[in-house]
Amino acid sequence: MKKKILVIYYSQSGQLRDILDNILYDIQDKVEIDIAEIKPVTPFPFPWKANAFFDAMPESVELVPSPIQPLSHEVMDKDYDLVLFGYQSWFLSPSQPATSFLKSEYARVLKGKPVITVIGSRNMWLNGQEKVKEMLHGIGATLVGNIVLVDRNTNLISLLTIIRWSFKGQKAASGILPEAGVQTPDIKNAQRFGMQIYKHLQENRLHEVHKELLMQGAIHLRPGLVLLEKRGIKNFRKFAKYIRAKGGPGAPERAGRVKLFQWLLTILVFILSPISSLTAAIQLQLQKKSLLRDVEYFKGLKYEAGKI
Repeated sequence: MKKKILVIYYSQSGQLRDILDNILYDIQDKVEIDIAEIKPVTPFPFPWKANAFFDAMPESVELVPSPIQPLSHEVMDKDYDLVLFGYQSWFLSPSQPATSFLKSEYARVLKGKPVITVIGSRNMWLNGQEKVKEMLHGIGATLVGNIVLVDRNTNLISLLTIIRWSFKGQKAASGILPEAGVQTPDIKNAQRFGMQIYKHLQENRLHEVHKELLMQGAIHLRPGLVLLEKRGIKNFRKFAKYIRAKGGPGAPERAGRVKLFQWLLTILVFILSPISSLTAAIQLQLQKKSLLRDVEYFKGLKYEAGKI
């Protein structure tokens, strides 16, 4: 009898679905696959409007769920051998739809199941994965693997292309800027993970699959990004509380604070970012050993509260 794999994901642009499809490409005829897309009751726009984008920050950071459409009875009633959970990071946190699923009644489909997380991200995903680890543990799922695909361009270039994609809907290269998001060759090359997953699933050795995935380059993490993300999420948490003190999503009373966050983030990214990168480079040399330990932790599956 074929092993059963459930794929649960949320993707605005379709990039994450492409990543998942490539991971499963070589094994789609060897296993039984069900795919469940997380669908918010009130969809998030894509391309984004600026006010909707920045207004989504507080609830993303504070892990506030919003209503999602039900998963089918067929999916909820089936017993799966493995779940692939695909999500993106929003504001250094799991996307609102991903959080909403993990905090919903439908997340019980993960209880007692081995889970491989699949992340499509610009470059910073650490806090998002820590929160997903915590929520998976609360559900009673077992994290057995993690695959992370990121934009390999420099921070500034990836920022410019993601802005173009997020607000204009253009992923393709234009002018001097390359394509946005995870590069197409990297998406296609995700196909290499499928047979390792299948092999370990067939041999009932999923507890060992993450080691093999890492050997195949499932996660690339530079120590400097650990420093930058720790700084960034600390500030986002402060602003999330500040904005939510004036009401929930779309509340007119918080519009001024959302606009202030928008302008401060813009200044931080385009003016202060080079300075922040320089200080991070200095700090990296001073804390190299501890940061290398952090890199090993974040590449792994273990969860320690308050790590970031």
